[in-house]
Amino acid sequence: MAKIKMKKKSTSTDMTAMCDVAFLLLTFFILTATAKVPEALPVDTPSSTVQTKLPDSDLAIISIGKGKDGKSKVFFDIKGRELRKKTLEGMGAKLGVPFSEEDKAKFALMDDFGVPLTSLKQIIDMKAADRSKANQPGIPIDSLNNQLKEWLLVSRRAAIDLDEKELQIAIKGDAKEDYPQIKKIMDILQDQKVNTFNLVTGMRGKDF
Repeated sequence: MAKIKMKKKSTSTDMTAMCDVAFLLLTFFILTATAKVPEALPVDTPSSTVQTKLPDSDLAIISIGKGKDGKSKVFFDIKGRELRKKTLEGMGAKLGVPFSEEDKAKFALMDDFGVPLTSLKQIIDMKAADRSKANQPGIPIDSLNNQLKEWLLVSRRAAIDLDEKELQIAIKGDAKEDYPQIKKIMDILQDQKVNTFNLVTGMRGKDF
């Protein structure tokens, strides 16, 4: 009896549809992703296993670390666009440094900064990439010119005026930073009766 030969079917799979989906997803992620701007003051935070997330608004972050010249510097950041605008307006009025509405709009989109108020307009006018490369000297915290104290006072009042809530404060200190510099910041906070604040740390595994 003659054997019946079965017609072999092709084992290849049409991948066109899958490739289309893959490229659509890739395009979506590229268009929606936000490029990370290099920090003006890179800080290597201490390790921790705590996973508490900081809020996205009504928050002030004080960064302490070594700048490009090796000197210890203090930078300041405020989360919340309207809060940033109102704080800059208050600082300008308090220290007699005028800022235009355009300056306030640009400042609202910035990240941390570390210059005296009289030099802030130069930083505001820079592009984000140039700003991160600029050699910012840090915010003055001397006893005769303690501008960090003023930034904290004005931003706390602005948070109460805008949202009727107390501004949260976080300290982001470099793991190798000398303790006296950290203590200066804590002393400024305690002088303003701020005894509760967050310490920013880096995530590490629990088994280390």
